[in-house]
Amino acid sequence: MRRAPLVIGAVALVVTGVAGGALLFGSGEKGRPAPGRTALSASDVRRGDLIDTITVDGTLTYAAERRIAAQTTGTVTSLPSPGRVVGQGGALYAVDRRPVVLMHGTVPLYRALGPGVTSGPDVRQLENALQDLGYGDGLTVDRTFSAATAHAVRRWQKDHGLKQTGSVDAAQVVFLPSDVRVVEAKAAVGDRIGPGRQVLSVTGTHHVVHVDLDADEQQTAQKGRTVSVRLPGGATATGRITSVGTVAHKKNTQGDTPSSGQSPAATIDVEITLSGGKRSGTLDQAPVTVTMESRRRRDVLSVPVEALLALREGGFGVEVLDPGGARRIVAVTTGMYGGGRVEISGTGLTPGMKVGVPAQ
Repeated sequence: MRRAPLVIGAVALVVTGVAGGALLFGSGEKGRPAPGRTALSASDVRRGDLIDTITVDGTLTYAAERRIAAQTTGTVTSLPSPGRVVGQGGALYAVDRRPVVLMHGTVPLYRALGPGVTSGPDVRQLENALQDLGYGDGLTVDRTFSAATAHAVRRWQKDHGLKQTGSVDAAQVVFLPSDVRVVEAKAAVGDRIGPGRQVLSVTGTHHVVHVDLDADEQQTAQKGRTVSVRLPGGATATGRITSVGTVAHKKNTQGDTPSSGQSPAATIDVEITLSGGKRSGTLDQAPVTVTMESRRRRDVLSVPVEALLALREGGFGVEVLDPGGARRIVAVTTGMYGGGRVEISGTGLTPGMKVGVPAQ
């Protein structure tokens, strides 16, 4: 599957803004008003967490792609169209007009299930599926294929036009963990097929976002961390990182062939599950942008980057706007930058103080 390239992270942009802001607003002496700075707006000194982020390209797709292969010989007489969702009890395809039905379960149907089989988890999942589909009258869900199980199977077979044998095999049922969405038919109606021939490619029904993350940014992709996803059309959804690859893949940064002396970039696979019931449409392989937290400083004072002043004697300061109109410059030590703000510390600075920023 083709992956979207990474985009430039936010950190470099923030640092550039700091340098530009400091030089633009001139300097003043510590503890004295700065002359000539009249066009100011006020902004708060805030206490809280300061977060830096990176933005990367991702792809909106569907999870858990898998192939469905035939387990019988015959002629394909029915196939679902791409994009169709097949639920439990629905036909994935038909061979010789006999449907191959989806049932929910995690154990592949590796043997025929009928009277006389040994007990096992595959029997339990068949009985669970039969009960969910409305064939559970008199049926006890356990690991034993009983006479009641065979009776339920025959009722199910009758409703689907199958020979009422009371036994189920892989020519009749495919067990998958959940409903599926058809991606592509790998056979055509009229094709002659046999066991092992791929018939369909399917996925899960829920959108996920895939990111090829630069291996240098691996520390930003922590499983369980919340991210923001900008969807096609401009809507924003919340997502959670559910999978982080442990093997790096080489990927060229420019075209198919790296330039002389340039090594292909290394990326890791990151998968994000959308949350909050946000509508993400039905698009597959659609480009999205993902904003991830890269660093966090907890419980610090911060001001807008534009509030920084370059001092003549070196370092930075901020212009404090005292109540009553007085203005004074306070020298500060800067820390982390993020989200258009900068961490500061300095004598007498408290949350809620007003500092000057260039007026819009």
